[in-house]
Amino acid sequence: MPLDLWPLSPPGRLIHEDRDLVAINKPAFLPTHAPERSDDAHRRLVAHYEAKTPGGPVYLGVHQRLERDASGVLVFTRRREANRSIAEQIERRRARRTYVALVRGTPGLPGRGKGPDRGVLRHRLAPGDGGHRVLPPSADEGQLSTVLFRVLDRHGDRTLLALMPEPGCPVDLPAQLGAEQAPIVGDVARGGEPAPRLALHLEELVLDPPGGGRPLTLRAPLPVFFSDFLEGKGGLSDVDAIERRLREAAERRAGIARLPDTDAFRLVNAAGDGLPGVTVDRYGDFLVVSLYDEDAEAARERLLDAAFRLGPTGIYLKIRPKHASRIVDAREPQFAPKDPVRGAPAPEPMVVHELGLPYEVRLGDGLSTGIFLDQRENRRRVREMSAGLSVANLFAYTCPFTVAAAAGGARRTVSVDVSRGALEWARRNLDRIGADAAAHVLVEADAIKWLEKSAAKEGPFDLVILDPPSFATTKQTRFSAESDYKKLAASAIRVLAPGGRLLACTNHKGIPRAKFKRVLADAARGAGRGAAQVKEWPEPEDFPPEPGSEAHLKTVLVTLER
Repeated sequence: MPLDLWPLSPPGRLIHEDRDLVAINKPAFLPTHAPERSDDAHRRLVAHYEAKTPGGPVYLGVHQRLERDASGVLVFTRRREANRSIAEQIERRRARRTYVALVRGTPGLPGRGKGPDRGVLRHRLAPGDGGHRVLPPSADEGQLSTVLFRVLDRHGDRTLLALMPEPGCPVDLPAQLGAEQAPIVGDVARGGEPAPRLALHLEELVLDPPGGGRPLTLRAPLPVFFSDFLEGKGGLSDVDAIERRLREAAERRAGIARLPDTDAFRLVNAAGDGLPGVTVDRYGDFLVVSLYDEDAEAARERLLDAAFRLGPTGIYLKIRPKHASRIVDAREPQFAPKDPVRGAPAPEPMVVHELGLPYEVRLGDGLSTGIFLDQRENRRRVREMSAGLSVANLFAYTCPFTVAAAAGGARRTVSVDVSRGALEWARRNLDRIGADAAAHVLVEADAIKWLEKSAAKEGPFDLVILDPPSFATTKQTRFSAESDYKKLAASAIRVLAPGGRLLACTNHKGIPRAKFKRVLADAARGAGRGAAQVKEWPEPEDFPPEPGSEAHLKTVLVTLER
């Protein structure tokens, strides 16, 4: 049975539909309407109606904006004739709204669990970066916002609030509750408690129907996350709760699941998706579950049972070392069982696709599968920039970056890795796209020594891809990203042509983003080359970081002066 977690209209999301309006219960992390992104609520709903009535015209008017990280009622018009009425109600804030927020403490009483059961928030708001600034009480400028609040529940110092803005008032609840020193859970920037999502939900929206008649009340049930977090149910003790988190994370990946010819990506990224110590990756109709700490290992059977409810053909298990520097035999059964722990075995080898390109994977062959899924967007960018270039791919492994460069029209590539088995695998990957073996050369060598002794004769290169492991030991060298990355990057920069580019990556937790940029800028200076630009590339959407932390993958593109 195919792994199909992404129906066009997920069960329970459609909460109202008539000839004038459609309303959904928008999940967190989904933008309302973002043409620059691959996924948004408007696009999903259009696809739903196109599937229902193939060839028929689909019109959805956007009037209401609900914050990307919030959830709740989101309404669209289905006929242009309904636009004027709905636009007037939404834009003039006449529609009555009830939000639910989970905060620490109570507004006006910072850090305390007790306080008034109801009250009023009054603030003056002025436009600010990405939202509003809350002005001092004595300010004459800005617009007055009045919000009634009522306590729904308390648990320790956590409080569940209902918030009702008065009609006609502007509102920015994250900013306003932050100003009250009762920040919303998940709003880390304003001091909120770290959480896998922003605990803000538009529970009710009351509108006058465009055709007249009694007011229309649209309600979106409160996500279970709110009660779970309020009561501290964040553990892995319940199979149903684990399944719920898995499905919520899967829904968050809907935009990636619908990318063209893409069936390999991360489904769950540990604490970033509310399941600390656990990752789940999709490979076609199979899942790979990885456990990173003792709590996750203790919940192993519950996690596997919950994952199997999603409908994969089979599940493979990986027990990851607790520290990146710890050396393990990756093929030992206690770390990576060769056979699936649930369901049927995967083909050996298996071919998955990423944006149309085929990659061979082996799900039961040690801790690594043959492709690092967190590099999908970087491979896409390499493919887009490689036409006519000479490319060196260092620490190439099975050469997914080289496949992307060759598919993008690279004139020649040189891929270097110390493992003969990985390079044989790489050749099969390149053969699948018909790459010319004479133009796309594979070199079995220590990449550090190759840079020192051979790269100058092979270069100069227009693009060097540098993605070393955090720690590596070969017969000739030892490498630690934290202490040795600058020297390695300088060696790579020296073999670049004028105007050439270094794509540098690291997963090392001890190298934060800002430091990584400095290391690479210093490496360019140390190599005697001027850097025209040192630019960060964003992390992929399916690898959200732990709340309050940086993403694990840091990517920087260094472009040299011409």
